[in-house]
Amino acid sequence: MHAAEQSAFARGVSVETLMDQAGAGVARAVRQFFPKPATCIVFAGKGHNGGDALVAAEQLQRIGWKIDIRLPFAEDNCSELTQKKLKALRVATPKLADTIGRASHTFILDGLLGTGAKSFLREPIRTAAREINRLRREENAFVFAIDLPTGLDADSGENDPDDSVIADFTVTIGFAKHGLIVDSALNLVGRIEIVPLPGLWPEAGAPNELAASPDSLSPLLPRRKFSAYKNEFGRIGVVAGSKGFVGAALMTTAGALRAGAGLVEVFVPEEIYEIVASAAPVESMVKPVRRYRDLLEEKIDIWALGPGLGKERASEVLNLIENAQQPMVVDADGLNILADKIHTLRTCRGPRLLTPHPGEMKRLMEVGKMARSGIARNFCDQFPITLLLKGSRSIVCERGKPISYNTTGNPGMASGGMGDVLTGVCAGLAGRELSMYDAGRVGAWICGRAAEISIFQFGASEESLLASDVLAHLGNAFNELRNPSV
Repeated sequence: MHAAEQSAFARGVSVETLMDQAGAGVARAVRQFFPKPATCIVFAGKGHNGGDALVAAEQLQRIGWKIDIRLPFAEDNCSELTQKKLKALRVATPKLADTIGRASHTFILDGLLGTGAKSFLREPIRTAAREINRLRREENAFVFAIDLPTGLDADSGENDPDDSVIADFTVTIGFAKHGLIVDSALNLVGRIEIVPLPGLWPEAGAPNELAASPDSLSPLLPRRKFSAYKNEFGRIGVVAGSKGFVGAALMTTAGALRAGAGLVEVFVPEEIYEIVASAAPVESMVKPVRRYRDLLEEKIDIWALGPGLGKERASEVLNLIENAQQPMVVDADGLNILADKIHTLRTCRGPRLLTPHPGEMKRLMEVGKMARSGIARNFCDQFPITLLLKGSRSIVCERGKPISYNTTGNPGMASGGMGDVLTGVCAGLAGRELSMYDAGRVGAWICGRAAEISIFQFGASEESLLASDVLAHLGNAFNELRNPSV
């Protein structure tokens, strides 16, 4: 980020231009999650991070937000540019929002410290950070950290153990910083939103790490040609479900359909065929299976295997995983079956995307105390597969490619069925000829964003969110990904 800024300045881009772009981007990010005007408390430090916060506050004030400014330092101690933005905010004419229409929530902009600060906090910043955390804890305020939460080191992720700001959202400017994605920072950073700046160009050379964002993922989903027909978008074969686990097959099927699959065929054991056939989406084709090895003869483009499958016919399932020539997304019981014969991954005849949650990952590999990124890299070094390690900040990893961190989602997704939907979505995306790596990256982002839309726009909560809510809003998420500037 520092190198990109210096390059921009050398080309004649001004600090104020970047600040104005950053502040506008922060305001857009706030409105993306909370479109209704509300009260915003702005904690602005004396440096340019504080200036970014003040620009964002002015943008929000102009559309009806009530702004409360908190300055830990005397105004004349602030940078010249930050003082300028503070004066502009004070003289700006606020739009008077309808009191009835104003949201009841209180929001906080943490603009106390930027990337140049270290993790140990000193006064008066320490007191300001404590106040932010008090407001979040006692008054249920939502905290938006600008660039990074105060008290977090941008490079290492180290943080002040007592008083680092706990953010619900971190709106990071230009590029994501490594410190935001380390495991120890998860509960301080919250949801990451990246504000790209037109005047900043990344350094030359391929990065080792990526943060998934609409701007980077949208080119993977070009609009369909007007002459498009179903065979261009893949025939997906879902191998899922068993007695007592019918829902897993249904959700995987719906995920594939809503991710754009041309055709979806669902292969289930004979004993649950009638139940699944009566409950499955009418757009799918449900077929009974007597022997899983017979599926090797099916004309399928992409397989989605594992959710709710059980382990009763493990040898047949393992044979399918190993010998199917088509790309395959493997989840749930497919992973549990693999765990007993992990060497099978070295001899699979087609590309494989594995989507374990942390518990399944421990069965696949001895993880010890390794960081999640280390687990992913280690596993992909051993096996020629693509790994989507689920969890907060899901990781997509493949040998020879940058490790990618997902940025969407929320704790409401910690419930049954979410992984089944993701399996179907990834398979549906692979059906339109995305690589396993890109299908995993886009699938994770889409499912996480659909969960956010369910909560922030359609009235769900972290407690009430269901996998069916995610299915219902996949379309909204796809539309947003394709139009990232809207």
